[in-house]
Parts: sequence; structure tokens; C-alpha cells
Amino acid sequence: MSKTTKRSPWAWIPTLYFAQGLPYVAVMTISVIMYKRLGISNTDIALYTGWLYLPWVIKPFWSPFVDIIKTKRWWTLSMQWLIAFALAGIAFAIPAPFFFQLTLAIFWLVGFTSATHDIAADGFYMLALTEHEQSLYVGIRSTFYRIATVAGQGLLVIVAGLIETNTGLEPLQLSVNADPTAEWSAAKMDAIYSAEADLQGELQFITTTDRLTASTQTPDEVAVNIGEAIKKLPFKEYVAIMRDSVKHSNERNGFVTAETPATTSSATSSANGRSAFTEWVASTFGEDRQAYTERSNNIATVGIRLNRKPAAGEKIVLNVTHRSGDQSIKLEQAALSTRFVFNENNWDKTAWLFYEIDHKLQTQAQANFNGASGNIPMAWMVVFAVLSVFFFIVAAYHSRALPKPSSDSNGASATSASEIMHEFFATFKSFFKKKQVWIAIAFMLLYRLPEAQLVKLINPFLLDPIDKGGLGLTTGQVGVVYGTVGIIGLTIGGIIGGIVAAKGGLKRWLWPMAWSMSLTCLTFVYLSYAQAPSLLTVNVCVFIEQFGYGFGFTAYMLYLIYFSEGRHKTAHYAICTGFMALGMMLPGMAAGWLQETIGYRHFFIWTMICCAATIGVCAFLKIDPSFGRKEQKA
Repeated sequence: MSKTTKRSPWAWIPTLYFAQGLPYVAVMTISVIMYKRLGISNTDIALYTGWLYLPWVIKPFWSPFVDIIKTKRWWTLSMQWLIAFALAGIAFAIPAPFFFQLTLAIFWLVGFTSATHDIAADGFYMLALTEHEQSLYVGIRSTFYRIATVAGQGLLVIVAGLIETNTGLEPLQLSVNADPTAEWSAAKMDAIYSAEADLQGELQFITTTDRLTASTQTPDEVAVNIGEAIKKLPFKEYVAIMRDSVKHSNERNGFVTAETPATTSSATSSANGRSAFTEWVASTFGEDRQAYTERSNNIATVGIRLNRKPAAGEKIVLNVTHRSGDQSIKLEQAALSTRFVFNENNWDKTAWLFYEIDHKLQTQAQANFNGASGNIPMAWMVVFAVLSVFFFIVAAYHSRALPKPSSDSNGASATSASEIMHEFFATFKSFFKKKQVWIAIAFMLLYRLPEAQLVKLINPFLLDPIDKGGLGLTTGQVGVVYGTVGIIGLTIGGIIGGIVAAKGGLKRWLWPMAWSMSLTCLTFVYLSYAQAPSLLTVNVCVFIEQFGYGFGFTAYMLYLIYFSEGRHKTAHYAICTGFMALGMMLPGMAAGWLQETIGYRHFFIWTMICCAATIGVCAFLKIDPSFGRKEQKA
């Protein structure tokens, strides 16, 4: 390892990986929220933003150029400056009439730039640190990457919400209370009519009620007027009718733009049917469990309208979101819009919100919702302006803070186009000529085989009712268990893993970490067989499993670094991350089908069987005992 300019890794690792996480969140998450708030249809959002993940999938294919041309430090700083300008471009493009096409094009640029930044930053990390330091800080870099995702999805969205709230009409405040002891009553859709007093004063929103109480209990059947007859329908059908009524009413009155329903695919239409293979798997390996009858959540509706006519040509856009309280009281957003456009033609009509109350709630709960009608384009302009300024600052800071390792030089002496292309293909060729390459690829694909399947089913298992094999937690409880306790366990496990690996080296800690990754899966086997485990027990089990994964994942990341060592370490590490993504994607795709076929208990037992792959691939690895370990002074 070549000597580097003496500078504490704490001066640049946290900021570098925080900066690495933010563009990914901006492209993959913030863009979706922004387009939704600006009125883009769900169909277009899903279609166009879904492709934005492509740069991170195919980044290994241009990673050799980062090795061949210039230094990793140059690439890292150049990409940060380019991201700063691109984010500023998004901010300026938002008010444009064709903002969707323009911002989407810039998001593509940010995606490719950010993926290139990932390649360069990871390569620089390996060049600027000793093997011991790479082990020590591997948990720190992951932690600050996760902090960036939280800040992007949370803090920046909150900033946009505050601007929306404080730049429009008086915010609409709604409270929904869920009470298991309350008597059930049908949801009403009686239009709000103007009283003389409503037509006076400043323009504001009025509602059917600003404080609604709904029961968590539901009847088996509901009497519904169909034409001139009264017909009793199963509650599930009644819910579907009410949802359709809300949707059609909002579209008919011009509050929401009607979307063309998606065509049902052949795969979807045959989802209820089972192939012969699926039937064989279910009968041979499936649980012997009674058929489950799904119980629908209760529903409630709240109407909204303006108190008086707005000015000619004026549009008032209202966005209603969850502000605080129990997440088990949900404002339906998947099938129904919570963004309403009021104008001079529909101001005296009623727009409808549709709530679902989790039937698993056993105690009283409350959720508060906020309706903001401020300057939405300006709110998101500010968000991306803030992001842009941050990247200008961080690029300027890193220009001074990033060390200049002597080993960070041009990866090749190629100067002509033909030499560069020759070096490009030589990079891939050299990867597949490495010692133990096929063992290494097997390790990249199989080490996380249990977790790749488990991670897809943790939330459904926590949410599904007990008679379906799940734990029957409410949405709010899952937010605490997995979204808070689980993340804490994952982070602590990663940090401790980095510390111990730095002391003993990768070879010494490979087996403890592999067993940690494997044995902690037993917590979900226990939960699936336990009789009504307490919430404390669930929290402890999820913490242990996520801690074990975070601790065990350290060995995985360090091995990728170890295997990438050599002349083209930056490009080779990017190729390794491609196999890493594939190892999570393929098993995860089949996990849902397998669980539905054999049940949760047998699925979790299957994940324990898959731990044999995790342990098995480790047995074939040959690792230098000194890698990652602090050198002893003579």
C-alpha cells in the first residue's frame, strides 16, 4: 500500500459517503414524491422513474474508464461538481411548462453521474486507506450512507412540506380517531352545501368534519341501495364500491385527472390459478394450515370544499398528507389521489378523502393529517436548490479534504482511443483471470442467499394476521419494529463488525460473521412458531436478526475489497457490486411465490437451510491472514 498524504479519515469518509447517498435518494425517492405533488399521474411516474435505477445496474460496464482515465480523486470531485450543477438545473426547470420531460432528462444525468461517483469514491476509499483502515471504517461509511437516505427521504421532504404549508391558504387540519369500542357506521358521501356564513371572509377550506371517529370493527354484510332495491353485500365488496365512488366523484368534478386503467396482464389474470409445479411444492413442503379468510379494514370518508369562489383562472392545489400519529390509520393514496385542484368551476363541489383503519388495532389510536395549498413548484425548487448548494459546498470542501494518495494515478498509460479500448477489455479479462474467481463469484451470489429472501418477507410477516401465519402487527407498530429498532440493530452491527475486523483481520472474523449472518435467521423461525409473542419479544428478535446481518455483512464488503485488490481495483470493485446486486435480486424475486406456496413457518425454515450456502462458500475462500488487520509494531 503506497503512502498517502497524512489526513484523518474522519475528515472525509463521513462527508464522502453522505454525499454518495444523497443523489441516489434524490433520483429514486425524492423525484417520485415531487412528481406526485406536481400532479404527474401514477402511470407516468411508475413508467419513467422506474428506469432511473438503470445507471446503478449497468455501472460496472463503464467502470474501467474510471480506472483508465484520470485519477479516482479527479473523478470523485468532477462528479460532485457536475451533480451540483445538475441539481441546480432541476431547480430551474421545475417552473417550466414542459418541466416533466426536462427534469426527467436531468435526473437521468444525475443518475449516471452519481453511479460514476460511486465507482470513483469506492475506488478512492481503497487507495487512500490502509487495509486496516478499510476494515475499521467500513461500518462508518455504511452508516453515513444510511443517514443520507434518512435525511433525503425525511428532512428534505419536510422542508418542502413546510414551504407548501406556509405559502398558501390556511392549512387544513384533520384528525381521525380509531376506537375499537365505537359502534360501526357506514361511510357517508353527503355533499357540503354553503351556508351564508361560509361565503364571507378570506378564502379557506371547509370540511364535513375536522375530527372524525371511526370504529375498528366491521360487519360481515352491509345494506346498500342499488337502483331502487336494497341489497346486502359482503363488507369487502362494500369497501370496493365506496372506493370507486370516491374515485369517480373526484374525477367527475375535476379535482383529479382521470387515469386510464392499466390492462390486466396474463400473469395477473392467472395469479389465482396454480401451476402443477406450485401445487406439488405446496402439497409436499407447505404448511398444514386452515384456509384464511381475509378481513377488510374499516373505512371512513371526509369531504372538502372551498368556502367561496376563487378568482377567474386561479387554481388552488390542495395536497393532504399524514402529519403525525398512528400509521395504522392510513389515507388511501395507492389507488386514489390526495391531490385536488380547486378552481372557479368546482369550488362549490365536494372533494373526498378515503381513509382505512387497521382492523388489528386493539386500543384507541389517532392520526393527524395536514392539507397544504402553498406554492408547490417553489417548495421543490428550494429542495433542489438546497441539494445543489450542499454539493457545491461538499465539492469545495473535498477539494481540500480528500488526501492525495501516491497510488491514485492514471490506471494505464494509454493515450490513443485504440489503447484505451484495449485497456477497457483487458480490465474485464483480468477480473475473470483472478485466482479463485469462480469461488469469489459464488461467494458474492450466495453469501447473502438467506437474507436476500428474508428481507422481502419481513414486513409482510409482521403485518399479516395471525391466522394467516403472520404476527398481526399494525402498520404503526411495524414502523417502530423494523423501521426504527431494526435500523438501529443493522447500524450497530455494521459499526462493531468494522471495529473487530480491523483488530483481527478478515480471515479471523470471516467465520464468526458468516455464522452471525446465518444463525440470527432463527429469530424468525421462533417468531413464526411462537404463540402470540409480545411486542417486546418481536422488537428483540428483529434487533438480533438485523444486528447479525449488519455484523455479518462486514465480512462481505471486506471480501469485495480484498478480491478487488490489484491494478484495476476500482473497476473490479464495481464489477463485484454488480454481482452483489444480482445476488440480492434473483432470490428476492422468487421469495414471495415460495412463501405463499409453503407458508411462513416453512419459508423461514427454508431460509435456515439456505444458510448452508453461506457457510459452504466461506469454506472455499483463501484469504491472506494479514488483510485488514493492524500491523504490529516491532
